[in-house]
Order: sequence, then structure tokens, then C-alpha cells
Amino acid sequence: MKTRLIKLLLVLACCSLAACAVITVNVYFPEKAAKEAYKSLDDMLLKSGDKPATPAPPPGLPPAAPRDKPQSRLFDGLPQFSLVAEAYAADTDADAEALAVELSSMPEVLKAYDEMSKRLPRLNALFASGAVGLSKQALVVVPPSAKGKLAPQDEALVTAENQSRKTVVMSMAKAILKLQKQKESKEALNQVMGKAAATYAETKREAAQPGWWMQLPNDRWVQK
Repeated sequence: MKTRLIKLLLVLACCSLAACAVITVNVYFPEKAAKEAYKSLDDMLLKSGDKPATPAPPPGLPPAAPRDKPQSRLFDGLPQFSLVAEAYAADTDADAEALAVELSSMPEVLKAYDEMSKRLPRLNALFASGAVGLSKQALVVVPPSAKGKLAPQDEALVTAENQSRKTVVMSMAKAILKLQKQKESKEALNQVMGKAAATYAETKREAAQPGWWMQLPNDRWVQK
């Protein structure tokens, strides 16, 4: 009887510990898909209005037909062993498209991109002058190399730009959780936010123009 009581108490204690245990949320972050989705959004929604238009063909001539890319025959006849890589690439493309569609359906994202587009010409000028740089979290900041301070109107522009970028990053985190059917908890968002910001920063570094200042993931500032 005494032994049975001890066993019962041990079972109850284990159940109590299990009930109090902290449940860790593990969210997979699709880095490549997120990066491609960011690029797609920038291509579709980030319009400055100062990009040169494609020249029209002379009157009376039809538009030039797109040329087929030359295909190398170097590997003709060799066994095809890239099926796994192709399948992985297809999955990544599908995930990227799903993320881009999800983000572009969010009103806050569309508003953020509309506002960023209006600021883009002045922001690019600030980047080109070295007055601002790109942080490792994709925010616009004054780099250590900058001389002088920003004018009040430019400070307001940078503050608004960073708010828009935070909206895009937060929306990416929410989209990832939604597509993975994860609960949008504070813990889950915090787990994804850092990676979403770092991936956004990588996308912006690749799109930066020569001469712009940017912060690398190791905190070092470099000029592209």
C-alpha cells in the first residue's frame, strides 16, 4: 500500500512538472525564399519614377523579339544527376512566390512601399553622398564615416523610412508564420524577426550602388 502511494505521488509530481514546462516554439525560416520574395516586392512595388524607360523601336518597325539565351552543349550526353537540386529550387521558388503574394495582399505593406517610393530619390541621394548608410538590420543610419549631421527634414525622412522598413520586416515574419500555420505569438515573432531583418539587409546590400556605406553582419562598416 505504501509503495503504491509513493508511485502515485511520483506520477502526480511528473504530471505537475510537465504542465509547468515551457513549450519551445521552433519556426523554420526559409531564408532563400524570403530573400527572393523581398526582391520581388522591390521590383514590383518600389518605384521611384526616375528609372530610364525602355527605348521604343523606330516607327514602322515591330518590337525586337527576345533572343533565346545560348545553351551550352558541353554536358550533352552526360547523366542528369541534378533532380534533387531542381526539386529544391522549385520548392524555393514556390515558397518565395507564396510569400510575395501574401505580403502584397497586406494593406500595411502596400502603404509602406508607396511611401518608400516617394522617398526613394532623396534617400538615394543621401546614400550617394555618404550622409547615411545601411545597417545590418536593414535600417538607414548615419555611418561612422559621415561628417556633419543630417538636416531636420532629412532626419524626419530617415525616421519615416525606417518605420516603413520595420513594417515590411514584421509583415514578412507574420507571413512566414501564417504559411507555416504557426500561431502568431510574441515568442514566434521574436524568433523570426531577427532573421527576417538580416535577410532584408542582405537584399538591400546586394541592390546598393557603388560607393554606398553598409554594415556587414560582423558589425564592420564598408563602402561598396
